[in-house]
Amino acid sequence: MAEFDWRLKGEWVKNCNCAFGCPCDFNAPPTKGTCKGLLGMRIAEGHFGAVKLDGLAFFVVVDFPGPLHEGNGTAQAIIDERATPEQRSALLGILSGKNSAEGTIFHIFSLIVSRMLEPVFAPIAFEFDMPGRRARIAIPGILETENQPIRNPVTGAPHRIQVMMPEGFEHRGAEVCSARIDSTGGIRFAVEQGHGSLALVEQTPRGVAA
Repeated sequence: MAEFDWRLKGEWVKNCNCAFGCPCDFNAPPTKGTCKGLLGMRIAEGHFGAVKLDGLAFFVVVDFPGPLHEGNGTAQAIIDERATPEQRSALLGILSGKNSAEGTIFHIFSLIVSRMLEPVFAPIAFEFDMPGRRARIAIPGILETENQPIRNPVTGAPHRIQVMMPEGFEHRGAEVCSARIDSTGGIRFAVEQGHGSLALVEQTPRGVAA
């Protein structure tokens, strides 16, 4: 890996077209054979070398024709338009996977994504309530996605479930919820009801901080 000091600590969202309980977390194939979704975060505290990244947000929209480990994915990064040129370069440097150890999330993505669309710089509205299993990301003309609690099909009451991953490369624990996605950027698709994960993460060049 390249020796470079960076860290991202903040609120993480992963939404996809699969059934509740993302099969990828269980090394299982996608519910519908293909994987379409997004992941990203709002950075509470972060840096890439001397470049501060506090308060910025980024997301990556993805489309895989089959299980993620088989590769051939298409991805597009969406970076907070408030980022300076130095911050944009820093975030793209992290997302490239070139500054991460083998087996970490961004390094893995660099191996399984075969087509990377040009990044988009846009305003990102971000709402996040992990205990309430609610989140909303709105990026005009590009992406709108919303999370809500899973509902009991009989009573309509909120249903709570968590996934714990002691050795996870994405997060160590997440609240599972329902997700709606309307992606209208370079990768276009819509999901009326899919899987959502909300987590607090701290990513580093060597993976999730314990």
